[in-house]
Amino acid sequence: MGTEAGDGELAATLRRIERAAGTLATASVGRMDETLPWFRELPAEQRSWVMLVAQAGVRSLVEWLRSLPSSTDRGAGGVTDSPQEVSDEVFAAAPRALARSISLQQTVALIKVTIDVVEQQVPHLAAPGEERLLHEAVLKFSREIAFAAARVYARAAESRGSWDARLQALLVDALLRGDSPDVLASRAAALGWSDAPPVAVAVGRSPGGEVAAVLHTIYRVTRRLGLEMIGGVHGDRLVVVLGGVADPLAATEKLLAGFGPGPVVVGPAVPSLDSATDSARAALAGFRAAPAWPAAPRPVAAADLLPERALAGDPEARRSLRQDVYAALVRAGGELLETLDAFFAANGVLESAARTLFVHPNTVRYRLRRVADVTGFSPLTGRDSFALRMALTIGRLDPSAPVGPGTGH
Repeated sequence: MGTEAGDGELAATLRRIERAAGTLATASVGRMDETLPWFRELPAEQRSWVMLVAQAGVRSLVEWLRSLPSSTDRGAGGVTDSPQEVSDEVFAAAPRALARSISLQQTVALIKVTIDVVEQQVPHLAAPGEERLLHEAVLKFSREIAFAAARVYARAAESRGSWDARLQALLVDALLRGDSPDVLASRAAALGWSDAPPVAVAVGRSPGGEVAAVLHTIYRVTRRLGLEMIGGVHGDRLVVVLGGVADPLAATEKLLAGFGPGPVVVGPAVPSLDSATDSARAALAGFRAAPAWPAAPRPVAAADLLPERALAGDPEARRSLRQDVYAALVRAGGELLETLDAFFAANGVLESAARTLFVHPNTVRYRLRRVADVTGFSPLTGRDSFALRMALTIGRLDPSAPVGPGTGH
């Protein structure tokens, strides 16, 4: 067994360092004030925290020196190279808020200043004949305390990431439930959400893994795009709320690498977070119905999945097809519905539809263009034709739908 340094060869040096601890901490903070411009701008409270950490650092140096192996264990090479870990307790003197105010890079700069001050004082701190040993020990201590700082910051970031992920999940839950605007506002404020309009919600499959890591992948891209982002993982689904997004589909396309395989559905843009529940529900309904359209683009707008959503039982999709499509055709006059029926019955052949209606084919073309103008769906394209057929079926089956000429009621 070797003799502890504190009991033998460095005992006199350790006593000198202990007596000079306060002076060393004060000199270190003074040097920080002289050499680090950003340190001078810190509030007084945070500067006092740094002083506490500096004092704890000097005490930690003493403890670390006491734990060094004796010369018998070291051999003739000086201070051992075997790892001598510094306890993270050296940073416990300051509140966690300090880690949020000062970056890891700045903390390392503070440590360097403190070590420089201690190194300059080695000739006065070391007992005769122990100068080289103390100098080597201080250098190795600086490396270990930097590692300790990195561990503290890593844990703080992990904890903060986990907390943010939980808070974001709660906000997304509140959105899906349609909670009151006050609940949404308070939870969004805690996450720093500024509610930049417009707002849209995207839903896809989660890639799996730690939730905080999943959200961070999305966050990095949205920050680069200048967008706000809140997200949550619900089962196997990743729900992302985007703020300040002028083109939700284009923005979501840049986020696809953060989603797992499968469809990614984007809800409609809404004015603010208060009304984002509508966008979220549309996106979720679209995500559930998306397997019915295997060739759908990725990402796809929830509005482009109205027929599949209606078949899957989404009441909002049924309402939209009935009110925004079927009712709009009724209000425009019975000839549009009559023309659509004839066109569909003729399997999309204009001439056959014209013969059935006893009109010229150009008249059929004109009416079909009118259908597109009124509803936003063109009967001449496959997807739009499918949506129009669904709208006619739903409108005619629902007794609450408006009745007009040619509706078949």
